[in-house]
Order: sequence, then C-alpha cells, then structure tokens
Amino acid sequence: MMLVLPYPISANRYWATRVIPAKGARKAMAVTYVTSEAEAFKQQVRLLALQAGVRRPIDGRVRLTLELYPHRPLDWAKRARKDPDNWADTVQCIDLGNCEKILSDALNGIAWKDDKRHHEIHKYRRDPDEHGARVVATFEPIVRVPMAPELFA
Repeated sequence: MMLVLPYPISANRYWATRVIPAKGARKAMAVTYVTSEAEAFKQQVRLLALQAGVRRPIDGRVRLTLELYPHRPLDWAKRARKDPDNWADTVQCIDLGNCEKILSDALNGIAWKDDKRHHEIHKYRRDPDEHGARVVATFEPIVRVPMAPELFA
C-alpha cells in the first residue's frame, strides 16, 4: 500500500513536555504528551489512509519505506544554477529519524497494529520537486516462510 501524506510536523511540535510542580510529599514530574497540532496531523493522516483504501492494520511484521520530499523554495532555480549537484541540500528539511517517528505514531493502529512490528525500514530524502512538500509511505506485510517441523525433531 502506498500513501502520499502531508509533510510531517516537527517532533518538537508533535510532542510537548509539561512539568507538574511538586505538591506536598509528591516530587515534581515531567509529563510528555501529544499536542493538539499533532492530533490534527494524525486525523488528517487517518482520513487520507481511509480514502486510499486502508481498511485494517497489518497484524504482523511490516516493511516500511518513506520518501521525504521537502518544500521547494521560490529561489530553487537560482540555487540550482549556482550549485547544480547540491542545491537541494540547502533546503530546510525535517530529519529522516524524526519523520519516521512522527509517521510511525500517526499510522499506529491504522496501517499497522503497532510500530514495534516494523522489521524493515527504508528512509530516503528526495530532492524537492514541483509536487510540493510531502512524504510517500509504502508499507506491506513481511510474509514469512513457515519453518519445517522436522528442524525441531
């Protein structure tokens, strides 16, 4: 299954931490939570997955490929003329690790039952193009060949 999803929000905007002050004998504690902006992003991803035909999550091992396309700036042609081979490296882009964390969380329970079942992950940062900032997520179950019973005899 392939989904074209909106460009992920940053991890700093996805999760937030609040410190609950000490009270009486209780020590101060930090609580990390998903922000309202993250909830809106998750809802958008959920709707796009449903529209694309995702009906139930994969229950088993998952192979995931992410292709991250950053926003193409207005001066991209000028950058490309100046440095044709490396202009795209100057474009602001979320890092691939955070992209994976955000999308794994957003698609948990929708595309797969639990992201702990990701057994193979491929991540690519692509050059910006005319189609806008986005991430293309491709996922599929990993089909395992059953072990032969005679191996355990």
